[in-house]
Formats: sequence, structure tokens, C-alpha cells
Amino acid sequence: MAKSKVLVVGGTGYVGRRLVRASLDQGHPTYVLQRPETGLDIEKLQTLLRFKRRGAQLVEASFSDLRSLVDAVRRVDVVVCAMSGVHFRSHNILMQLKLVEAIKEAGNVKRFLPSEFGMDPALMGHAIEPGRVTFDEKMEVRKAIEEAKIPFTYISANCFAGYFVGNLSQMSSLTPPKDTVYLYGDGNVKAVFLDEDDITTYAIKTIDDPRTLNKTVYLRPPENILSQRQLVETWEKLSGKTLEKRSISAEDFLASMKGLDYAQQVGVGHFYHIFYEGCLTNFEIGEDAEEASQLYPEVQYTRMNEYLKIFA
Repeated sequence: MAKSKVLVVGGTGYVGRRLVRASLDQGHPTYVLQRPETGLDIEKLQTLLRFKRRGAQLVEASFSDLRSLVDAVRRVDVVVCAMSGVHFRSHNILMQLKLVEAIKEAGNVKRFLPSEFGMDPALMGHAIEPGRVTFDEKMEVRKAIEEAKIPFTYISANCFAGYFVGNLSQMSSLTPPKDTVYLYGDGNVKAVFLDEDDITTYAIKTIDDPRTLNKTVYLRPPENILSQRQLVETWEKLSGKTLEKRSISAEDFLASMKGLDYAQQVGVGHFYHIFYEGCLTNFEIGEDAEEASQLYPEVQYTRMNEYLKIFA
């Protein structure tokens, strides 16, 4: 069967450029949206040109011009979106509503993967302010997708290793602490950690798979279901250093939100749900969903002890 043609929207971003590489690596004719809003951003342009050299096609379209988006969408079978949803970078989740409108009008798309890739927003109706805005907006996009009867797959990829593993899940750095590590509660609540390249490999594998049609796919590779304390212990073995461990109670952690800027408050809320509530692992995957490592056992996903070795 011929591989689906894939359009990646947000292809120069943190997740987007990995999606483009994964799509090319898996043999899909790959198109990348090139927006005039890129302007003089030379890094984005050079990223796009690197993809073009690898065989991707660049498609010009703007979110301010619906007709151009419709024309871009009509060239492909699958649309994968990776517009940023984190507040400390840029936060563009609701811009996807224009893309949904274009996909609906085009009428040819057989699968849409919206920009999710984190916690499942359908399970976060109880999330605290202000961090809940991320989930509320993702659910607004989902509602538009489903009302338009667009075939979809939602990817719930949990914790990105780049932001949660190298720093042992500390909020102030992306590299391991030197002396002291702060544990959330007792540090024993389980979360799920994935290398970002594995996330996009799994995501692209879903697009031609009938088992994932109109379902949520959770990325829960069993050896990467770990507690923060296990991450710390793994690092201590690799580095040969023992860190001083200080526990932060849930009350003190939430109280630390006062005086922080908006983006930091959002982050505190998300960390609370992950490391105190265990929102990534405190539920069973239902019949209306799938688990990626079971669907695609051929993917040799990166274990977190391997991931941490580069920091040692």
C-alpha cells in the first residue's frame, strides 16, 4: 500500500522538526508548511531548506489566508500539527481552529493529528488555574475536529525527556543538579518519560494504522514508567555522586506559585498534576484508546538510563 502524503504544520519547531524527520525516515511523501510570517527568521528558513534537501516539499500558506491553507491541505492525505502549546515559548493552540476549518473545507484528509503530545486533556477537567488553559484549549480544538467529522488520532506522549529527565525533573534547569535535588512529595509517584525522537516515531506510525483511527494513543513504554526518585537513583549510579534530597510538600509546592510569572504558574500546575497526583499513570487505558509500544513493538525506544548517559 502506498504511503500517505503527510503535511506537517509547525515543522520548524521543537516537536515539528522531529515529525518531519520521522515522516521522511518512514518513507512518507512529506510536505512542510512554509508560512510568510517566518519573515527574517533565518533559523526557521535554514531548517526548512534542510528538509527540502532531504526530499520534503515546502508548501506556502498562511493562517490569515484560509484559501491558501485549503490548497495546502488538498495536496496531502494526512495533516500533523505541532504548533506550540507551552507558555514559555509560544502558545498557539487555538490557531489550529483555522486549520480545522481548512481541513473541513478541503474534504480529502483521511487523518488529522492535532498538536497534543502531552497529558490527555480529556482527563484534565479538574486541572488547576492557570495551567488548565492548555487542556481547555486542546479540548476546544478536539470539539471542532469531531463536530467537523474529521478522522483523527490524538497522541498523549507524557513527559518529554528534554524537559523532565536531564534535569531530574527540576524546574529551574535542563541539566542535572550538582548537589541538591528537590523531590515532589516522597518522589515515588510514577510518570512516563520519552525521548522526543521516539514520540514522533510513534506518532507517524499511527497515521496509516486503522487501529488508531478516531482514538487516543498513549505512549507508555513499560521501561520508561518511572518515579522521580528512580530517575535520581539512575543518575546517581551513572555519575557516581550522591545528591542531597529535599522533599517539597504539595502545599508548599502550590504556594510557590505566588509571585511567579504566568508561564511559570502554568508550569507549576502541570508539575503538580504529574508528580503529586500521578495524572499520567493513575488510570487504565480503555477500549477507546491504544498504547503505542504494544502496537509497534519494533520501535526500539530509548530507555532513560541510556538517555542520561550523555550528561554523565
